Amino acid sequence: MNEYRFDPVSARNRLVEEIRKTAKTQGFQKVVLGISGGKDSTVTAALCARALGRENVYGVMLPDGEQKDLNDSRRVCDALGIQKRIINIGPMHDALKAAADQLAPAAKEGEFAIPYSRASDVNVGPRLRMTMLRYIAQALGARLAGTGNLSEITVGYCTKDGDTSCDFSVLGKLTSVEVVEVGLAMEELPRELVVKTPSDGLTGKSDEENLGVSYLDIHRYIRFGACGNAETDEKIRAKERANMHKRRMPLTLNPFEEADAPV
Repeated sequence: MNEYRFDPVSARNRLVEEIRKTAKTQGFQKVVLGISGGKDSTVTAALCARALGRENVYGVMLPDGEQKDLNDSRRVCDALGIQKRIINIGPMHDALKAAADQLAPAAKEGEFAIPYSRASDVNVGPRLRMTMLRYIAQALGARLAGTGNLSEITVGYCTKDGDTSCDFSVLGKLTSVEVVEVGLAMEELPRELVVKTPSDGLTGKSDEENLGVSYLDIHRYIRFGACGNAETDEKIRAKERANMHKRRMPLTLNPFEEADAPV
């Protein structure tokens, strides 16, 4: 196995400096991010608050109708003293489904019908949230901080044009296990919110139930090349291959023969 050492305090301090450096280089002072009440957005908000000052961090809570852990999101904002706002995207979600004939099928003659898709419907939430966050960030003259971690990105547990969209990714090089360690190294954060069971807030299941693998196994696969179980390794590897398109810019097709390509 590969040599692996992780110092959460060093990682915490380095990320704070990287956020400050990015802000200085790109010329912004304020950041916007979605606050879900889970560890990733919680740790991201804390790092941004340390880097830029809590008055410059805008946490947006975006429930889709009812959200049972909304109080956790409020606790994060209050514990850090950051700016906060709650916007319910439920009406937007309903309007989208109505426009696509999902609530009352009414495709006009000669037009194709749009079938209901559970997967498509579940992914509407992250995409609507990102649209709202982009709207708010531009209105405030702020940048959008991404909250996804390396474990989620590796297995594709993220939504294209949803939570993968941001101006800079704070936790994108940390596994889920490492994010927890960094969070525990931040005394301003309620411990129970850092270690709470990860859930997407959309399906009613935990992340690990949805994935069929544990975050610890994903962590071991990433850092050591294998988690210790060949079948699980192959399951993770298959997810990584299938979702690589989420980690890359859109494929640009080349209409030119190599010899005829314009200079």
